[in-house]
Order: sequence, then C-alpha cells, then structure tokens
Amino acid sequence: MTQFASMPGVRLAYDVAGAGDPPMIFVHGWCGDRSHFAPQAGHFSAGHAVVTTDLRGHGGSSAPDPGQGAYDLAVLADDVLTVAAAARLRQPVLVGHSLGALVGLVCAARPGAIRALVMVDPAPITNEPAKAFFRESVDVVRRDEDGSWRTSFARGMFLPTDAARRQAIIGGFPAVAPGVAAALLRAMGEFDGASVLGSATVPVLSIGSAVPANSAADLRRACPAITVGRTVGAGHFIQLEVPDQVNAMIERFLAITDLPAPP
Repeated sequence: MTQFASMPGVRLAYDVAGAGDPPMIFVHGWCGDRSHFAPQAGHFSAGHAVVTTDLRGHGGSSAPDPGQGAYDLAVLADDVLTVAAAARLRQPVLVGHSLGALVGLVCAARPGAIRALVMVDPAPITNEPAKAFFRESVDVVRRDEDGSWRTSFARGMFLPTDAARRQAIIGGFPAVAPGVAAALLRAMGEFDGASVLGSATVPVLSIGSAVPANSAADLRRACPAITVGRTVGAGHFIQLEVPDQVNAMIERFLAITDLPAPP
C-alpha cells in the first residue's frame, strides 16, 4: 500500500517492504517513478528494510509549481530524507538512478544523513558538455507540451538490444509537466557535481551503463575513494535491463565496505 510523507506544499508517495539493516532507499531518475527500481526492491527487501519513493512532480507525489528553487536538488534531497524519516529508516543506504544519483550526492555531502551512496548510471556530474546541453535545452523542454522532445530524448537512452520496459518508459516521459521537467533539467545542468562528490562524507559506488555520462577517470579525480563499476550490454536503465548485474555489484559493495553505524 502506498504511503505518503508531507512537506510544506507537497505530498511524497513511497512504498515500504522488508526489514533488516542497513535500510535502503531508492530514488528514480528524471521523468521516471519509483517502479523503475522494482527489481531492486524485490531483491533487497529479503534482507533489508527498503523504501522506493517518487520525487516531487513524478508518479504519485504532488507537483508544486516550478517557481524559484522549487525543484533544486537540495529541495529534492530534503524530500528524500523526509521520506526516510517517515519510514523510520536510520541513515539509509541511498541508491539513486540518473537524477536520483545527483539527489543522493547532495545527501552524501550532509554529515549523518545517509550511510552510503550508490549511483546507478548517474546523470552528468563531471561531463561538462552534457551539462551545457541540459542548460541549453531548458526552454525547449518548457515548451514541450506534446512531449515530443522528451520522447525523442528518452529513445536515445536505450541500446538497440534493450528491451526491459522500453516502450513504457519512453511513453512515460511526457507524464511530467513540462515546467517541472524543465526546472529539473536546469537543476542538473547547473549542479556542481564534481565539487559535491569530492565532499561526500560516506562511501560511494558508481555503476555505469555501456554508455555512461561520466568517465570513471573523471569520477576518481573528483573522489579518489569512489568505487566504480560498469555493466555489460545495457543502456541507461541498467537496473531494469540487467538487474542481476546491478544487484550483485550493490551486494558486493555493501559486503566489503565498512559502513558507519548510526548513532
């Protein structure tokens, strides 16, 4: 059953499953929803308390008007931590896909907020040309009332061999209001991810796709302690296309990492 946490002006939808330590919270990407982590929720709930949540403006969460700062990454991080508190997760491991990985980075730079961060094919962090493209596309996305730009963009995230939920994901991108999508695109394009990654206070794993937006070398320059993995044979939605690979990497990371105990 879907539950809701409340922030001023927004209700945040989330699901809870399983029990066990460390708890885990999963955060989807741009124009996605919490179902994009269904394979991981099913897998990890066997031994962990697991929460999947919809970011504001997505899925079952409410969508405040995209006014000044309403969709900044720091605001989204506040939302995610509010959901974690509502679900009684003490310093969870945060697993974020794409945009969700950037939200996770903000949380990782806040001492005591989370226990570890797993970035699943993160949106551009060190890739300055990609970030510039995001910034240059904001006005186009704001005018994308028929969803055609975002539909085309979503198609480019898949390899020809990708099949898992491909059409459903592409068809779901226009479900987010254009103004909200544009505000989030601007937030990603303006985010100084390399600096924030360098200030992470917890262990970080980044799992890339066959065509990652960030090079492993650049991520390591920003954060020498980062662990970097890469899947085989899958585009951007690796957690759906090759869940066994992604789940195994997360499991190994948790097994070999000395996670800080919550106070």
